[in-house]
Formats: sequence, structure tokens, C-alpha cells
Amino acid sequence: MKRYPKSEPETRMTGQSDLNGLSLLGRKAKPQRTLETFPNHHPGRDYVVTLTTDEFTCVCPATGQPDFAKLKIEYIPNKKIVESKSLKLYLWSFRNEGAFNEHLANVILDDLVAALSPKWCKVTAEFAVRGGIAISVEAEEGKR
Repeated sequence: MKRYPKSEPETRMTGQSDLNGLSLLGRKAKPQRTLETFPNHHPGRDYVVTLTTDEFTCVCPATGQPDFAKLKIEYIPNKKIVESKSLKLYLWSFRNEGAFNEHLANVILDDLVAALSPKWCKVTAEFAVRGGIAISVEAEEGKR
């Protein structure tokens, strides 16, 4: 007789040790450029994590006018997974930052790749129309 699940729940589910090193979760925090991670319990399986927000803001580096964007972050984890509150605070830290849209998408991708070392990662930033033109940027690293 085969028993399912194959492994004990504590090795597959979130354990107390997964919370080690997470300093932002469950606490009041301010915007900051810190991405916290927790261990991936399924590194042998390729699966896609998708994170989206339609509340991303930054400013134009020349005019200071606000830019609004929908962000979609997709990645295949390797050994680490990004903790979502730290991602929220990280994205919030760009609120008053002056940056061109194309640079921003690539900076976010670079920071995620540095924090996660994922098998694959893609950042899609769809900026709202300003001056009659909408800008969409896709930055990708690795092979899906």
C-alpha cells in the first residue's frame, strides 16, 4: 500500500524555520529597497510564481510628473521565494524616484534576480498614458 502524501507535511509546508530572517512580515515598516526571501520547499519542480499590482508609482526624472503602472512579476523559483510584503515595500520605495520607465523595469528585474537567483524571471511594466503615449516594458532573464 502506498501512502500519500509522500513526505511529512512539515517538510512540504511552511515551518517556523521559514520565518528566520524575515524582519518585515507582520510589522509596521516603511518603504525600503530590501527584498526578503524564504526557502523554496519544491526546488526540483518548475512552477511559476506571478505577482501583480496596478498601484505602482514613480515620477518622470525630467518633469517630476507622476507615472502610474501595472506591474507583473513572473518567475520560476530556484532555492528562494520573495516574501510579498517586502516586495510591496520595495516597490513603494520608487514612489518619489525619478526614473525612465525602461530603466525601472530593468532595475526591478536585476534586483529580483540578485535576491532570488531564479531559474527564470520576467518583469512587465505597463505605464499609463501620459502625453498621449503609453509605454510597456518587458525585461526578462533566463529561459522559461
